[in-house]
Amino acid sequence: MLAVAAETIGTSALQASQQFTRVGPSVLVVVAYAISFYMLSLTLKYMPVGIMYAMWSGLGIIFIALIGWLVFRQSLDLPAVIGITLILAGIVVIQLFSNTARH
Repeated sequence: MLAVAAETIGTSALQASQQFTRVGPSVLVVVAYAISFYMLSLTLKYMPVGIMYAMWSGLGIIFIALIGWLVFRQSLDLPAVIGITLILAGIVVIQLFSNTARH
């Protein structure tokens, strides 16, 4: 979850950096992604890379879509909401039913 949180912070800062023209958010992007990848690497001791990457990226997509909608006022149409819901459903299926995801 720390990897997802750091990735979400980094991606939000990426939007705020305005294509790396603002120093503060640009530095935050680099630091947050470094933390995220480090935390993600720690989980690979216990779970396969494919499962971890699916969960990390899927949760990141969900959180960034919510932040984009709430903070940056970016709209989500029905197909986007359906797609994000399917991603969430995939993560739930992995967590509840996959023996690969057990740790």
